Amino acid sequence: MDWYNLFLAILGAVILLTAWLQLLLKNLPMSLPMVFIGIGVLVAWNPLLPIDFANPLENRYVTERMTEFVVIVSLMGAGLKLDRPLGWRSWGLTWRLILIAMPITILGVSVLGWAVLGLGVAGALLLGAALAPTDPVLASDVQVGPPQSGAEDEEDEVRFALTSEAGVNDGAAFPFVYLAIAIALSQVSGEPFLVDWLLVSVLWKIGAGVAIGWVGGWVMGNLAFRLSKRAALSQSQDGFAALGITCLAYGTTELAHGYGFLAVFVAAVAFRAVERRHSYHRDLHSFSEQIERLVMMVLLVCFGAAIAEGTIFSALSWPVVVVAVAILLVLRPLCGWLSLLGHPAPHGEKLAIAFFGIRGLGSFYYVAYALGQAEFAEAQVIWVTVCCVVLMSIFLHGVAVTPIMMRLDRDRAPAAAAHPPK
Repeated sequence: MDWYNLFLAILGAVILLTAWLQLLLKNLPMSLPMVFIGIGVLVAWNPLLPIDFANPLENRYVTERMTEFVVIVSLMGAGLKLDRPLGWRSWGLTWRLILIAMPITILGVSVLGWAVLGLGVAGALLLGAALAPTDPVLASDVQVGPPQSGAEDEEDEVRFALTSEAGVNDGAAFPFVYLAIAIALSQVSGEPFLVDWLLVSVLWKIGAGVAIGWVGGWVMGNLAFRLSKRAALSQSQDGFAALGITCLAYGTTELAHGYGFLAVFVAAVAFRAVERRHSYHRDLHSFSEQIERLVMMVLLVCFGAAIAEGTIFSALSWPVVVVAVAILLVLRPLCGWLSLLGHPAPHGEKLAIAFFGIRGLGSFYYVAYALGQAEFAEAQVIWVTVCCVVLMSIFLHGVAVTPIMMRLDRDRAPAAAAHPPK
């Protein structure tokens, strides 16, 4: 059998389905990630396609690089979406979710991993750091629309909070991943790690990510909008530049040993700040979204196929299922709600923000990265728990997102009509 041509045929069919199903599923309680996983299962179970699929533990490096790429592209798209200027008050919900909800969630997941799954300190902390962030890739159904969309739901508090949270917390969770790695290495070498972690993994890496991202985004914004009409990048109307900005921001920050995830999102926000209303932002966002959807589709089809193959859930147990359910239905909603106490947003919107802590491909990246840096004795349990949480999140949030967001939009419509924007 000509495997290359078979691969092209399957890829082409799935891409066409992606474009078509996006329209059909718009008002249904179903999401594209659910469909992609189902396609992967059918591919693996089809007797006419004897393709071998292995779990991500056996393909750690490939998993790390593929998920890394789709996350940074998604972070650029998330930053470009946001029309609201950066500020302490205007981003109040975001800071609450990052500074309060995420650390509490990491602590809660770590305790569950230690008490219920029997993980060591390093493994439990890695599980908490991997499963605390809201995923920027799979959360598109609860995010704001394209730049300057002018849509009825443009930048409402729920969509804005979840979009900005997903953009920031992928970088903010990294210090805890590095802490788990440092503890695992220290358990082997016996060397102290706390001072080095604070100075390098917290202060330097976060500072470098923010600084390089902001300067890079500001420079690229000026090249795009402030040069003469003949030389300005925006005159090209070529959305392909979004990929260049993404890779440049990520690569330079990683070379400086900073957090590339954080830098990419900050670069996108800084790029928007230079010229907020230009139509070129829509071109850049559109290209980023298409690349993101293509890579996401491939990864989720492979995830579905790996699930169907059976090895990936060979260590599945009732404690793992209990922990997954507790994370999605108790821990994230509770931590999110606590972080929003005192905020003037309506209770229904705060409940939606707290509930839609979608877990996804970013969690795979964190685990794959950490396992490449240190030995974790409970690697299989960590993998199966992350896979279980992501799978349940895709289906739980995929079914709930459309009816809940439509209900919030209907409830918001009378207030919007009474107080039209000036």
